[in-house]
Amino acid sequence: MPKTTFTREEIRSFAQLSPFELKDTFIRIAQTAQAGDPGQKEKSQTQMLNAGRGNPNWVATGPREAFHALGYFALAESRRVWTADDLGGMPERAGSGERFDTFVRRHPDLPGIDLLAKCVAYAVERFGFDKDAFVHELTDSSIGDNYPVPDRMLTHTEQIVRGYLNDEMFDGKPPAGNLSLFATEGGTAAMCYVFDSLMKNGILKKGDRIALMVPVFTPYIEIPELDTYEFDVVLVEASLFAETGVREWRYPAEEVAKLEDPSVKLVCMVNPSNPPSLALSERVAGQIKDIVATKNPNLLIVTDDVYGTFVPGFRSIAADLPHNTVLVYSYSKHYGATGWRLGVIGLHDENVIDRMIAELPPAEKERLNRRYGTLSLDPEKIRFIDRLVADSRQVALHHTAGLSLPQQVMMALFSLFDMVEEGQAYKERVRGIVSRRLGLLLEGARMKISQDAQRAGYYIELDLLAEAERVHGNDFASFLEKNYEPVDPLFRLAEQTSVVLLNGGGFDGPQWSVRVSLANLDDLDYLKIGHHLGAIFTDYAEEWKASKA
Repeated sequence: MPKTTFTREEIRSFAQLSPFELKDTFIRIAQTAQAGDPGQKEKSQTQMLNAGRGNPNWVATGPREAFHALGYFALAESRRVWTADDLGGMPERAGSGERFDTFVRRHPDLPGIDLLAKCVAYAVERFGFDKDAFVHELTDSSIGDNYPVPDRMLTHTEQIVRGYLNDEMFDGKPPAGNLSLFATEGGTAAMCYVFDSLMKNGILKKGDRIALMVPVFTPYIEIPELDTYEFDVVLVEASLFAETGVREWRYPAEEVAKLEDPSVKLVCMVNPSNPPSLALSERVAGQIKDIVATKNPNLLIVTDDVYGTFVPGFRSIAADLPHNTVLVYSYSKHYGATGWRLGVIGLHDENVIDRMIAELPPAEKERLNRRYGTLSLDPEKIRFIDRLVADSRQVALHHTAGLSLPQQVMMALFSLFDMVEEGQAYKERVRGIVSRRLGLLLEGARMKISQDAQRAGYYIELDLLAEAERVHGNDFASFLEKNYEPVDPLFRLAEQTSVVLLNGGGFDGPQWSVRVSLANLDDLDYLKIGHHLGAIFTDYAEEWKASKA
């Protein structure tokens, strides 16, 4: 294949963009290549394969069917109260559990009704719910005729989601005490709320030192650079290699030791990581636990655990350090629900943030009392988790805060689905999907990765320079670094094969690495991508050999 038509200077300028903005450039290049030469009658038959974004191409149909079945029951409850053409009333609580059972018996063929009944029965048994109260919460919330009350999260839904997190994020062994939850518009909103409220409450200040465990999802890199924050960022780099020369994407002890410095006030991680897609090892979790116990007791941890369900036996660091950790979770990837915008922030009731707020100087306390004074006669007692809710609506609109109630119902049904056998079978299927696609990608590319039992496999990050050195030696790797920009392979892929990948350097990973999403294309597409990537790699090797002739 020929080299890319873009000059090295053009490639270098494009490389300054965020990976997700650079992706749009690659898409345009790939689309232009597909369109072919305007002078030619036929377009290119090459299919564009965009493995740059992690939106899964699977959906969990069972809980969605249950949601729609619930909608029919909720409308029946509304019409029972008040019927006038298209006008109904607010569903009533008294007797709603019995009416639900009657509805289930009368509509045995309604799609989703059996799973809905199973989820309701399971919730009542496991959590000890009053059936009328629980069914009414589901019914009234799916209608969406009220503001969220409580605004932070519905009472029954919070207990269900807490149970789900206990099962999936804490491996069935949650830490002692209570985890309070705030339902948010996806994990992205959760990130914004957490950073904003930490600043508003004086826990973080502009210019403070924070740490990022990298490579990491790019907003965690870009948010600290905004003029709102201008944080002093310390990178904790996953730089370990296996003996074979293959990158392990694990953190050396000396990198993690950077967190011992008390000036590091917060560390952000995505666990399992994005892009390497590996769960944090027990060794590193243990080291961080020791650091908090000895060197940096006020260290705050923000852990984004969206990919946790893809690792068997996953256990969040929030289980080991519940008092220091803000847990962020999103339902988007596991359930194929990015459009639903379902996320949650979890914070243990006994936490260092509330303690630090209580220890603020009198002037800071007075400032915060004025900020939250319209919410309570004793604003100092408002917990940080509830301040998050108020801040999400600029405090003044606190009375209308909270995630949409139909969204919270969907969150509850996704959680309950996971707790029954159908949901566990679904979990194994989606794990199998990404594992199979990873195998096909590596088969096509003929590249090696480290073997790791804690691999989620939702993404894969391939270090091309390390692979070049492993296969052909240091001379070849040096040739690549000297003659090409690190994103040159991605320009070649887009222009010559219509394959779109992301640059790993944009995630603060190695500059010569690429990120492949294993979630959004058909299985055999990954074999094709692997072949194309391998062919590009071969082209570089041929150019290197020719340069020595």
